Amino acid sequence: MSASESPADDMRVDLSALLGAVLSRWLRILLVTVLLLGATFAVLLFVPKLYESSASLLVEQRSNAFTRAATEQQTLNTVTIDAQMSSQIELIRSRDNLRVVIDELNLAGVREFSGAGFSPVDFVLQLFGRKPEVKSGDETVYENLIRRLSVLRQRDSAVISIFVQSQDRQLAADIANAIARSAVQRRADLSLSDTAVASDWLEQEIAKLRTRVEEAETAVANYKVDKDLFQSGTAQTSILDQQLSAIAAQITSAQERKNSAQSRANLIRGMLDAGQPIDGVADVRQSLVIQNLIQSKATLQGEFAQRSSTLLANHPTMKALRAQIASVDGQIAVEGRKVADALDSEARIEANLEQSLNDDLERLKLSVSDATRNTVTLDGLQREAKAQRDLLESYLARYSDAASRTDSSSALPDVRVVNLAVPSEIPASPRMGLILGAVAFLAVTLQTGAILFGELVSGRAIIRRGAPSGVLDDAVELDDEHLTDTAALTRADLVEPPDAPVAPAPAAAVLETSAEGSLAPEIPPAPPLAAPTLAPEPMPAPAPAGRSAGDAALELSNLAADIAIGRVRVVFLAAVGGFDSVERVARLLVDSALERGLSVATVDAGSGRLSADPGLTDLASDAASFGDVVHKRGEGQADIPWGRTARLERRSMKPVTLVEALTDIYEVVIVSTGAVDMFSALPVFSGVEGRLVLVSDEHHPDRTTIEASLAQSAALGYEVGQMVAAPAQRSVA
Repeated sequence: MSASESPADDMRVDLSALLGAVLSRWLRILLVTVLLLGATFAVLLFVPKLYESSASLLVEQRSNAFTRAATEQQTLNTVTIDAQMSSQIELIRSRDNLRVVIDELNLAGVREFSGAGFSPVDFVLQLFGRKPEVKSGDETVYENLIRRLSVLRQRDSAVISIFVQSQDRQLAADIANAIARSAVQRRADLSLSDTAVASDWLEQEIAKLRTRVEEAETAVANYKVDKDLFQSGTAQTSILDQQLSAIAAQITSAQERKNSAQSRANLIRGMLDAGQPIDGVADVRQSLVIQNLIQSKATLQGEFAQRSSTLLANHPTMKALRAQIASVDGQIAVEGRKVADALDSEARIEANLEQSLNDDLERLKLSVSDATRNTVTLDGLQREAKAQRDLLESYLARYSDAASRTDSSSALPDVRVVNLAVPSEIPASPRMGLILGAVAFLAVTLQTGAILFGELVSGRAIIRRGAPSGVLDDAVELDDEHLTDTAALTRADLVEPPDAPVAPAPAAAVLETSAEGSLAPEIPPAPPLAAPTLAPEPMPAPAPAGRSAGDAALELSNLAADIAIGRVRVVFLAAVGGFDSVERVARLLVDSALERGLSVATVDAGSGRLSADPGLTDLASDAASFGDVVHKRGEGQADIPWGRTARLERRSMKPVTLVEALTDIYEVVIVSTGAVDMFSALPVFSGVEGRLVLVSDEHHPDRTTIEASLAQSAALGYEVGQMVAAPAQRSVA
């Protein structure tokens, strides 16, 4: 697999395995579902049944041409209707409206509505020693009724439905009808009250307006007399304005006649100059002379056409006819020019009349100028008088309408009952079928989901493309994808049981870093290490303080022997003292393994020393890939340094994946984790199978230090498998 491929390309979900897992457990799914349905059904049998009844109200203007006031204007848009519907719903649910229903039906005597009932909130408060709030009887009945009441507007309509639930089906219908009747009556009472208040106010305003209208009209009349602003006609316009309008109309008419005559004359002359016939011009055809000439021309043309069928074109008769026709055309042209001259004369007459009218208009303008200035003041007085008069007439009409509607029988509320509630035969709650169906669906869904999740998590439904499940190829390329895929393989397929006779495992691959940083597989033959069959041995317990140097050396040799025979493949070195002791032991173990022909990978997870190359901290923080942090140090040896980042991301799972992948490629993996304390890197590798070895320096620690390290290891979730002492560091002369 190349480094450019995605890890998901080598893995896929086996749908047949998932389906088989579900089908293999169908009996359990069915049994659990039936049990849940039975339990749900048993619980629902003890739940009180509620019956629901509904009444409907129609909200619309009920006035018509016979009942509507003369001044009333019905202007309802969508926004007004929506607001009106919302207001009606709140009025129906109002406390005053429901109290009328409570008193009418004596709901205070019905235990269903007068009882406080069970409240989870009050129950919890009582557990904490807090007394619930004590409510009056009327308040309890109101809250129970409002809890059983639902008032909804039907979609895109002016109908409001009132739903009431009760354990008594007849009581539910009675409450719904009582609420509807109360809402209609209350709306009618509100309309009558508003009308009565409006009548009193209008009567007072009308008395004031009568005086103001009389004063305004008197002022208009006096001003007309003083300024000689007389008016006539139905439009009540002044005489000067009428004269001015008449002269302006005569001038416009004279201009039209002049322009028309001039245009017809120019048209006739233009057609004559172009040699076109003028027979079709209306003014020309109206001339009696031209009419006779046109008739003669038609006669000659008919004869010419008749003769042309028997005579040649050069025949004298034909020539004579053509000459006569040409003579008639000439006469028509002469008469046409006379008609054009007559039209020119008519245009000049109209021009003189236009000039005379313009002179009269200028003289009249001088007389109108003074009247116009006075008209401005007169118009203001007339507007004021008209406004007062219109307002008075409007108030009089409204007062008359309001006075006729103060009787209770004349009010038509905009709410009326359109559907009365009837007792329901089928309970509305609990819905047995719906609840049982939901329980069955959830039971089957949750069980199926749990089975699928378990199959995916266990890996039984994940198969690897290109290779059988659980089989590792002899040659493996180590790159980012391989390290991820190798961690997904089961360890039972790769590592032999620790209690069986173990032979040294051959190296699956050796990392080799090229100059460009790419990784290439290398499979050197590993010489088999002759080892006798060994029975399982218990892990040696940590030696107490004060042991001899020979015992410490023997424990280190035993650890190297366990590594050599394959008993231990992953070693976690944790320091009791300084980290330099861990480094010395790690070097000895690496040298011992290499001498025996084993491939070794070391992981620095505790030094904290920044390295030039990317390492473990870079991998954990997603700053580097798997292939970037594994560095080839020699034949059969790889090194993963601390990294270029000072902090190790402890929540990352990539260090675990890295160690598991290295165990598939290298025969020995040595992880240096630093001191055993609260900052130890051991929790980062939780879940990796290996041996925890405590390393002390050449100065043997006391028993208190050893016991503290053992307790700290147990707190971190690890059991100490062995304790060794680092050899003394050689001094350089």
